[in-house]
This record gives sequence, structure tokens and C-alpha cells, in this order.
Amino acid sequence: MPASYAYLGPEGTFTEVALRTLPEAATRQLIPYVSVQSALDAVRTGEAEAAFVPIENSVEGGITTTLDELVAGTPLMIYREVLLSITFALLVRPGTQLTDIKTVSAHPAAQPQVRNWLKANLPEAVWESAASNADAARLVQEGRYDAAFAGEFAAARYGLTALETGIHDAENAQTRFVLVGRPARPAAPTGADKTSVVLWQRDDHPGGLRDLLGEFATRGVNLMLLQSRPTGAGIGNYCFCIDAEGHISDRRMAEALMGLKRICREVRFLGSYPRAEVNVADVAAPLPGTSDGEFVAAADWVARCQDGRF
Repeated sequence: MPASYAYLGPEGTFTEVALRTLPEAATRQLIPYVSVQSALDAVRTGEAEAAFVPIENSVEGGITTTLDELVAGTPLMIYREVLLSITFALLVRPGTQLTDIKTVSAHPAAQPQVRNWLKANLPEAVWESAASNADAARLVQEGRYDAAFAGEFAAARYGLTALETGIHDAENAQTRFVLVGRPARPAAPTGADKTSVVLWQRDDHPGGLRDLLGEFATRGVNLMLLQSRPTGAGIGNYCFCIDAEGHISDRRMAEALMGLKRICREVRFLGSYPRAEVNVADVAAPLPGTSDGEFVAAADWVARCQDGRF
């Protein structure tokens, strides 16, 4: 049997569509799981080589289910990311008209992306959350709900009809997916990379978040995502999920992480990996004083000073 990739199922999810854009997916057995948690647990237990799950969308930001699973439990690491443009179809059983729809279902992350359309076209419909958009389509097929917001491609899989297509409240909406595996050496830097970490403060004090962000800022590391998540230790106790431009092998990134390790109660490294749909030529040059060469030159100067050779 080929090595397997777990993904948020059932078949017909946006997650499956995004996963199949990876060249290596053609050589893996792709196994749908009922939830993000179960897909990631399959990696932790060794049932799957890796898991492919959504982690962020351009309308609502970070997907909390995935972030919380990466924050807690046995550490995992991100190896790849994929961006997928998202537009929804309203899937119904054949013969259903818009006036027949009393209940609609989809993954909770879909609701903010279709809220205005729903208000304008089905203001009385009751929203019911599902484990995934494809699972919502399955539940419509079974007669549990009247309609589902899902990819138009899922209609044939579940014997449904796309009553409306091209549904989205925000133009150019995208969802980011990540391939997650067990910890190992990160892939070599490409020059267009991203590093993800989770940070826990030692204590709560004025300027605490500023201190954490300052470790990145003083070294010219740009942040791409910053989201707080509750630790479960009581109201006001949070950790911070951060995506930053660069690779752990970059001197500025490595020194920023060393600084964070010194001042944080805990730092969880989630991986350095290629940024999706970004060419090296499009990456901004490091700020003055933050290139690898300048870090090396500064370290050499300190060493010469210590030797009395300045």
C-alpha cells in the first residue's frame, strides 16, 4: 500500500480539491477523516504520513479548530501550504426550489463567506453547522437539511443539484491549507518561505505582547498572521499563533526565535516551509542591517573585539 495522507472529509470537500493540487498526492493513498482533529490524530498515531487541513481564510482569518489542534497535544510540523480560491454553490435535492428551503448547512468557516447572500435570498432559513461542506451535502442527500453551501463539484458526488452557483460575499476569497506531519528537519530554504510558531508569555505584564513582537521587529522580520488563542487556564490566559516571513535558517529569523526562547515560557516551532504562489523574485529584500551577510559581519566584529583585534 502507498503511504497515506489524511484530509478533512468526506470526499468532495474543498480540502480534497486543494490536496490534489500537490504533485505528491498522486503517489499517496488519500483518506478522508470526519474532522480536523481526527485527521491530525491519524498523523500522531502513525496511521497516516501527513494530514492536509484548512488553517486560514481571507474573510475570517485563522481557523480556530486547526490552530488549537496544533497548539495542544503532541507537536506536529507544517511542511507545505496551498491557497485555493473559494466560491460556493447552493446544493439541493433535485426538484427543490428556493422557496422550499427552510434549513441550510455548511462548515462554520463558510458562514461568514455567504452571510450577506443568505440574508438577501433566504432570510428565514435556519443555519445548521456541519463537520465540513461536503458533509453538509451528504446530510442534504440524506434529507436532514434542505440545502448545503459547498463546492459545485460536490453536487454529482452526492446526487444533488446546484440551485445557485458563484456565491460569495467577498471577491477573491481564498482559503489556506497546510500539509502537517511529524517533526523532522525543515526543508531547505527557497528564498520565499514562511515560519510558524506558537508563543506563551512567562507572565502577564504591561507591554508583554510588544516585547514578543519586538523580537521580530528589531530584526526586520515581517509578520503575516497574529492570532491569540485561549490556553484553557482561565479567562485572560492566551497564547499567540504567528506566521512570519522567512526561514529558520535565515539569521534574522533564527535570532528572533532565540530571543523569543529566552523571554517566553514556551515556544512551539510549527515549521518553516515554502510560501504558496510566491516567487523568490517577488520577495522584498531584507531591511538594511538584517541580511545574513550583515549578521555574520556583526558577529565577526564582536569576535574581533573580544580578541582585541578591532
